[in-house]
Amino acid sequence: MDDRPTTEQSHSVTSLSVFFPCYNEQDMVRPLTEKCLAVAKTICEDVEVIIVNDGSADNTAAMADQLAAEYPQVKAVHHPQNRGYGAALQSGFAAATKEYVFYTDGDGQFDVSELPTLLPLIADCDIVSGYRLNRQEGTLRKLNAWGWGKLVCFIFHLKLKDIDCAFKLYKRRLFDEIELCSTGALIDTEILARAQRRGYTIRQIGVHHYPRTAGQATGANLKVILRAFVELFKLRKKILQTKIS
Repeated sequence: MDDRPTTEQSHSVTSLSVFFPCYNEQDMVRPLTEKCLAVAKTICEDVEVIIVNDGSADNTAAMADQLAAEYPQVKAVHHPQNRGYGAALQSGFAAATKEYVFYTDGDGQFDVSELPTLLPLIADCDIVSGYRLNRQEGTLRKLNAWGWGKLVCFIFHLKLKDIDCAFKLYKRRLFDEIELCSTGALIDTEILARAQRRGYTIRQIGVHHYPRTAGQATGANLKVILRAFVELFKLRKKILQTKIS
């Protein structure tokens, strides 16, 4: 069920980190960074936008450094080599310094303007997890995502509609307690599973999904999929057997 508030509510956010991982997204870095800045500034004054360049081979790194030089609220984090989606998210969370942390993907398939709709929900939970409305991907990829989602929800006892939706808002303090291992596509599952086991609360909200207009998707790559399954079975025991103090 969608947790979207039915009445106008407000929640005061004192500071906000926004970040997005990117790999060969040179055409999207500037417009997405500037939009993230504009939206974040409507929420609060104390903001930062973090670009995580995961070893891009195109002009992404140079664009990120240029934006960091132009805007004092922008930081660029670079991986010398491509380390994977999970490693990029870990770098983003590690670089975030504000009270709340929001992340999306660097491919522009989500509208950052929808970020304010998550704020009323975070008032009484620890994580707001989006799920894609009218997912803009091919049939095979949708089927793979559905099967993966059902599997990980079953294994980790999660009741979520869209585990891997890259539109999530967190209270940053939870990353002081959660140690992450995943460097690949399992990262969202690991965060949510570990958070739930520690008693953190999660709410969901539908967000719009748009076709990619630049760059090339890597999530359906066979190596990425196989890596996710390897990580899944390596981490299953670690997550489920972790003792909560």
